[in-house]
Amino acid sequence: MTASITFPIGTPGQPWGDEEKAQWLKTTSIKRSYKEDVMTKIEALKDRFDVTQYGALSFDESRYPQFGIRSRDVDQSKPTVLITGGVHGYETSGVHGALQFLDTEALAYTEHFNLVVAPCISPWGYETINRWNPIAVDPNRSFVENSPSEESANVMAWVKSLGVEVFTHIDLHETTDTDESEFRPALAARDGKDYDEDTVPDGFYTVGDSENPNTDFQTAIIDEVRKVTHIAPADNKGLIIGTPVEQDGVINYPVKSLGLCTGFTDCQYSTTTEVYPDSETVTDQECNDAQVAAIRGALNYLIAQR
Repeated sequence: MTASITFPIGTPGQPWGDEEKAQWLKTTSIKRSYKEDVMTKIEALKDRFDVTQYGALSFDESRYPQFGIRSRDVDQSKPTVLITGGVHGYETSGVHGALQFLDTEALAYTEHFNLVVAPCISPWGYETINRWNPIAVDPNRSFVENSPSEESANVMAWVKSLGVEVFTHIDLHETTDTDESEFRPALAARDGKDYDEDTVPDGFYTVGDSENPNTDFQTAIIDEVRKVTHIAPADNKGLIIGTPVEQDGVINYPVKSLGLCTGFTDCQYSTTTEVYPDSETVTDQECNDAQVAAIRGALNYLIAQR
């Protein structure tokens, strides 16, 4: 339904201009440290993986470098798996799940795959716990040609420069209570639209590609994650975030036309994970574990198909 929420910035019914976006930026603040939380963990991986700085955010280049991590001894006969996290910087387990996978399980899979990982695509969003970037652009609607988001443009350019064909792309996300309390009302205000209230799914789910859903692949992910955390049920209309449920815990989006991260690689297998961190029954560590389980479920499925 349409909710009568008045956002504190802008005029209802009118899209934001530069003035409103500047007002919004002034409401943001640093809440945690990208350097201490993320860069130190990336540094600790250098003895086992190749680490590259592929970009930096012009908002503050010295504070917000972007890093890519690759398995060593690349073998062109092996399929390449791309894992991305932190496209939305506030989705914490996407970042730390990717780093935990690298630290604890990734080397066991290099026999089968070349691994390419961008663990924190939006470092400013990580520090400010924000969905958007500093110019009020959503990076995960910006994986398109001539992207308006440098977060997205930089990682796309890096992956292209590797000259590899991405076989599988796993993009790690969260759906949080603040999606409805903060970010979606802000989106409606920014675009001069009414806010259509929805419910936050209580549990883990995945988003597949409606053009290439890979149903069994998604099932394998859900079954592995189910060992770690609960799977989101459909609402009373059979929907998750307004989208029909294809199977338990799985919905599909047209990822390429929406400019979503998994749409830019033209891969054969893709999934976007959605962890629910606001449940009273899960911990931050269990959220990270769920992201790792999703990757593990995906990779084990692919190995079994070979």
